[in-house]
Amino acid sequence: MNLKVIDNLSVEELTDVSSEATSLPRFNFNKHIKEAELDLKPLSIETLQINVGKLCNQACLHCHVDAGPKRTEAMDRRTAEKIVEILATHPEIKTLDITGGAPELNDQFDWMVVEARKLGKHILVRHNLTVQFDGNPVTGESKEYLPEFFAEHQCEVICSLPYYAEYFTDKQRGRGVFQKSIDGLKRLNDLGYGKEGTGLTLNLVYNPVGAFLPAAQASLEADYKRELGEKFGILFNNLYTITNMPIHRFKRDLVRRGGYEEYMTKLVNAFNPTAAERIMCRTMVSVNYDGTLSDCDFNQMQDRPLEKGAPQSIFDWDTESILNRRIVFVDHCFGCTAGAGSSCGGTTS
Repeated sequence: MNLKVIDNLSVEELTDVSSEATSLPRFNFNKHIKEAELDLKPLSIETLQINVGKLCNQACLHCHVDAGPKRTEAMDRRTAEKIVEILATHPEIKTLDITGGAPELNDQFDWMVVEARKLGKHILVRHNLTVQFDGNPVTGESKEYLPEFFAEHQCEVICSLPYYAEYFTDKQRGRGVFQKSIDGLKRLNDLGYGKEGTGLTLNLVYNPVGAFLPAAQASLEADYKRELGEKFGILFNNLYTITNMPIHRFKRDLVRRGGYEEYMTKLVNAFNPTAAERIMCRTMVSVNYDGTLSDCDFNQMQDRPLEKGAPQSIFDWDTESILNRRIVFVDHCFGCTAGAGSSCGGTTS
């Protein structure tokens, strides 16, 4: 599959691909976990994952958010303030996981990081390395200060790097992305990120370039550390492998090429009950840029809020109701339970 960056497309052009008849009975996740005698209820709310918007300096084909430089959806100060209020009044929420788009491009990003750190929360930033050099595609604002900002506030930084070789990375992300990523990683390393004893955690994320499951996380991490270390002097803590979710651009590409059913069958056949028991939606809640609550970022991107009867917005937050909800499962959930499992923190089994 030739995954490449999509340049200069409008939102309408990106979404104008039919995906009807792609949710088939044999891909019924609820039926599957029932047959496996799994009771996947929420366990806790340890992490609040927030998607601050869809603006990004890149527009990658595999992106489940459909992010890009022309997207205008963005979290406002009112929603950001409510999130900080929830963090302040709920000590059981230990981690604020910030994603996008490129989350650093949102006007509320810096403020939320500062305020959440004041509360003693662990901040996890899903950082777009190239934004350090590209800046804001709308305003032109420089983002070169980000590595120092992350270090000052002891943010855990997670960066996507499709491969440790230039050809495969640029094939997925666009020409020049690999070199910018290496330069960005070096800047983080220079501040202590990825080095033992600094307390500054730098993790990388790998997505397969195509319609297949990722390789074993441990062996791939060893390859990344060897290749990046020997060739570029790059250090990092962990590599997370994440399965490509069959939604949005990636799903439309599969449907267009006639490969959706084959990919879904691959995910279903690789169903792992142990991975299913550890899916991330059991210990987190996802918040959209407008405050809508979902079970995970993938459901959020398909406009699937928490089940009816549970709070639908951050402004209606009620911990007991959220913990007593039923998680909304759909066909793409097989992506989190295939093989060694997949989550925003890598494999789950």
